[in-house]
Amino acid sequence: MIIVGILLNVFGLGVICWALFALAIHALPFFVGMIAGIYTYQAGTGPFGAIVVGFVAGGFTLVVGQYAFSVARSPVMRLVIGLLFVVPAARAGYDVTLALAHIGISSEWWREAVAIFGAITVGCTAWARVSILTGPALGGGVALGPAQSPIGARPRADDSHGSVVSRLGSVLISGPST
Repeated sequence: MIIVGILLNVFGLGVICWALFALAIHALPFFVGMIAGIYTYQAGTGPFGAIVVGFVAGGFTLVVGQYAFSVARSPVMRLVIGLLFVVPAARAGYDVTLALAHIGISSEWWREAVAIFGAITVGCTAWARVSILTGPALGGGVALGPAQSPIGARPRADDSHGSVVSRLGSVLISGPST
């Protein structure tokens, strides 16, 4: 029975750590959604309306933040937008790690050291998730289309598609042309 309890504790701790790292990027949208929901509830919309407004505000914050991060061309603007997501995530990481450190560490200095390490780790994870989830947006004059050769090769006149695959297929089927 003791072994099952230890295994379940380790599993539960792993789930908490996974949730912390997976949800770290959502700290700012969660905060904005909670503030919007609490404000609308206090304005008299009722619990259902407050929940809906909170979800909409949080989702809107996440989408606008990721879009702004992907559109920003200046590294300074990307840093500022990224820090808007990273700082609340690092704070949440600090609080959760400090709470977990209170369980097993008796020294106050070591608890603080572990909590600061947790904040740095969660903040770095949030930065990586913000920068990975948002690819660069297309700028003006940029369109998705077939890639052009960097050396400017043009298709042959007898090749209707001009692709390497069609030329290779015709060489394999009919043999090399002379």
